[in-house]
Amino acid sequence: MKRGYIAFILVILSIQFVTAQFTLDGQFRPRAEYRNGFQTLIPDAADAGFAINTRSRLNAAYTTETFKVFLSLQDVSVWGENAQIIPVDSNDSFSIFEAWASLKLGGDWSTKLGRQVISYDDQRFFGGLDWAQQGRNHDLAKLSYKGEKFVFDLGLAFNQDLDGNGGPLFGFQNQGTAYPANNPFQYKTMQFVYLRQQWEHFSGSFLAVNTGFQNFDDADVADGVNNTFTLGTHLNYKKGSFGAAANAFIQGGKFFTGLDISGAYLLGLDLSYKASSTVGLGLGVELISGDDASTAGETEAFLPTFGTNHKFNGFMDYFYVGNHVNSAGLFDIHASANFKLGEKSSLLAKVLNFSGEQDLPSGETALGTEIDLVFSQQFKGYALKIGYSHLFPADGMYELKGVAEADAADSQNWAWAMLIIKPKFFSTEKKEK
Repeated sequence: MKRGYIAFILVILSIQFVTAQFTLDGQFRPRAEYRNGFQTLIPDAADAGFAINTRSRLNAAYTTETFKVFLSLQDVSVWGENAQIIPVDSNDSFSIFEAWASLKLGGDWSTKLGRQVISYDDQRFFGGLDWAQQGRNHDLAKLSYKGEKFVFDLGLAFNQDLDGNGGPLFGFQNQGTAYPANNPFQYKTMQFVYLRQQWEHFSGSFLAVNTGFQNFDDADVADGVNNTFTLGTHLNYKKGSFGAAANAFIQGGKFFTGLDISGAYLLGLDLSYKASSTVGLGLGVELISGDDASTAGETEAFLPTFGTNHKFNGFMDYFYVGNHVNSAGLFDIHASANFKLGEKSSLLAKVLNFSGEQDLPSGETALGTEIDLVFSQQFKGYALKIGYSHLFPADGMYELKGVAEADAADSQNWAWAMLIIKPKFFSTEKKEK
């Protein structure tokens, strides 16, 4: 009986695999970092930081003619943070990074429900934040239309926390939906619409986002929602060796703290030129509005809330990566060169000059210059990336970061090395000949 039962199960599974596709893959990504001025100026009296952390992911996808289910398990840990013989992981580093189901609704329509990555265009406002080992995800429902050259997405989210005070079995609150959050990235509600149209050499997209943050009165009682509205467009042109990309965003409503947002904006333009088969050049500028502190209860500062901000404004993350929120804004002029050194190796060199969009209290605007270098090498089955960045701070940077020039280290730099392995453990997909 047992053998017959096992045989029956194997037959059912084999039938399933004939009509469906299953893949199991992963990622192993250790990264070592030397931090001697990363994100903020390091004082001369402080020692540089050094650590190694690792992202480990296991991804499973199951696809049929009518639906797809995807699950990504993730662990992010720093080497040595757990004692060797403890029975459990003490730092809660394990998580579910993605868990969603996509249903085909007929024609070019579909819906995706669950925890997922939202990434659009150059990731200036919505991005997967892949540089950060933990990445960024959203719990939401998304309705999509994807034609040959036109894309439409509608996203809806409603976030809720565990009760923690003897609530029902699954942790929901029986009364009210108060959702405490003390940062602009943890929203209570979100609604967005994204449209993108592709032409022969040009594409344009439009994004409208509303994010709601729970407001509390002086007695910590839920008192409505502060809504932040963001509208923007991304334009991209590519023909031959020349390319151009532009971003334009405006923001209004209320900041998560309750401040009125007035006239906040982001404007960016990047030009690219392929000088030869081995050299690509880039030149760009970005202007992000800051708070002029002239009106109480109001801010003019723009926040690229859910973007992959490490990709912009320098790899040393001095701006908009957990910092520089509701601050002096930013004027960023940058130039880059990408050299193909061999069939599987390349070198990126980039220089950026920073100024505040608003004057600092002293009247200073100059913040400094940063140089970024990234070497990439592909091997058979894995890749290696090595980076070095150096900041030359101006007077305004010392004021902005609250470190006196006399107390700051003479050299502000950051170096890193990262190994990327993406094993494919199992797949029923048929390879094209």
